[in-house]
Amino acid sequence: MFTADARTLSRIEPAVRRVVIVEPNVAAARLLSDVMKGLGAREVYVAVNEESALELLRDVEPGIIFTEHAGEALSGEALARRIRRSNMACRTAPIIMITNEATAAAIKGARDAGVHEFLRKPYTIGDLFKRVENVALKSRPWVEAVGYVGPDRRRFNSGEYSGARKRRADGSAAAGKIDVKDQAIRILAAAISQFDQDPAQAVRAIQQQAQTLKTLAVKAGDAKLAIAAGGLEALMGSGAVTKAGLTRPIEEILATARMTPAAEMARAS
Repeated sequence: MFTADARTLSRIEPAVRRVVIVEPNVAAARLLSDVMKGLGAREVYVAVNEESALELLRDVEPGIIFTEHAGEALSGEALARRIRRSNMACRTAPIIMITNEATAAAIKGARDAGVHEFLRKPYTIGDLFKRVENVALKSRPWVEAVGYVGPDRRRFNSGEYSGARKRRADGSAAAGKIDVKDQAIRILAAAISQFDQDPAQAVRAIQQQAQTLKTLAVKAGDAKLAIAAGGLEALMGSGAVTKAGLTRPIEEILATARMTPAAEMARAS
């Protein structure tokens, strides 16, 4: 029998207080709802398809979203992408995808859609609790790009990961800062290159990277980069922006970071 200690339940309580379950199978939704209430959920809302889920999520701000991978009028991957690219308050909320078809393609699709965790059916309460604990207590960096919006994919399904650490950022705090800066620069280059594909998301991605780079530059004492990133951030906050208006300040940031703007943009496109 699974039992969670009171201290851990207390720590995850803010995340599980309000939960949304997107599940076409009524019995499966009821079972998950009962389990989550046992873990401390006070409000549990259920939707049976993609459109009803989106209507619900516009009015509810859940701490965790559960979705079945596929069902009648439901694609969990499509739902995750729509949530991530929306303006809803819950767009960054942890998403746990559940399915009995845990193929490599399904797992990769969930990861690339912006899902936090993947849970195979049939699952135990312990399996479920591990995923909930991960999303509630082990936050992952948020990636705001054009091609991808969601938690850092390099830590996907971290509850099952037990292998060696291979990322540069795993080595030290300094390496982590370099990794974050490099990612922000690459997202900036890609965002201006892909601007016409999704202008709204490109603007959001550029704004996020400008803030990230300014913060890193200030902490590192890099005045040149801080000024360039701050200028871009100010431009983003001044009102309507265009690709033409954003190109020069982004090129200045890329040049400041000792990159060749034309080459980097060409590689990103």
